[in-house]
Amino acid sequence: MSRLHKKCVVVTGASGGIGKEIAKKAAEQGARVVLLARNTDKLEELRNELNNQYGDVAYAYELDVSNMKQIVDVFTDIYTNIGEIDVLVNNAGYGTFKEVDETNIEEIQAMFRVNVIGLMACTKMVVPSMKRRKSGHIINIASMAGKIATPKSTLYSSTKFAVIGYSNALRLEVMREGIHVTTVNPGPIATNFFDIADESGTYVKNIEKFILQPEYVAEKIVSAMLTKKREINLPRFMNAISKMHTLFPNTVETLGKNAFFKK
Repeated sequence: MSRLHKKCVVVTGASGGIGKEIAKKAAEQGARVVLLARNTDKLEELRNELNNQYGDVAYAYELDVSNMKQIVDVFTDIYTNIGEIDVLVNNAGYGTFKEVDETNIEEIQAMFRVNVIGLMACTKMVVPSMKRRKSGHIINIASMAGKIATPKSTLYSSTKFAVIGYSNALRLEVMREGIHVTTVNPGPIATNFFDIADESGTYVKNIEKFILQPEYVAEKIVSAMLTKKREINLPRFMNAISKMHTLFPNTVETLGKNAFFKK
């Protein structure tokens, strides 16, 4: 029997991309999945698909993670009507590729509200219950951009550096409580992320041979649920570069400067 059998898995940003694939693969493993996103039409479509295939296993809530009151209301309703949350996947987020002087303060605030503050707020809604039960798993979707910052990603990389730092501290805080914390640091994934981040399509064209498929990333994430996996870093060669960058930053930035300017 799968360790996810009848466990409650909550996924933010579940209407598409890796969030959708995580929900599908978790349901396939016997989990009850709670789908959270702003796009209610896509959520209902996915909820119906999963319930038709696996029985009544999926629930859907409209949620904008930049709305703090809505986060409290939605998670309170989940606890009241569905039950305890075993796994939280903080997947909601977005990015843009712009240089510092092209980015205004409103854009900075908006991205931090979604990518960082919303993630923290959702996490705060599950930690007390997980502590009380001495079990649970929080999975935060960060990025390789949170390990290696590159030109035109000053804002996006900053949010993902914050997610990694938050996750690392949280992991230490809750490790004695039986709660696991995993950060997922993927490279570029073939999702609609680039519809906003790369409007010209130049970056996608330049790195198309390295782009990960969302199904593959989701499979790695779901297979790590309710385990002590610390990080999931994909693809492996990018993880190797990030480790080299930590040890020899000047060398990596000098040798890799052409690659860093693909955006």
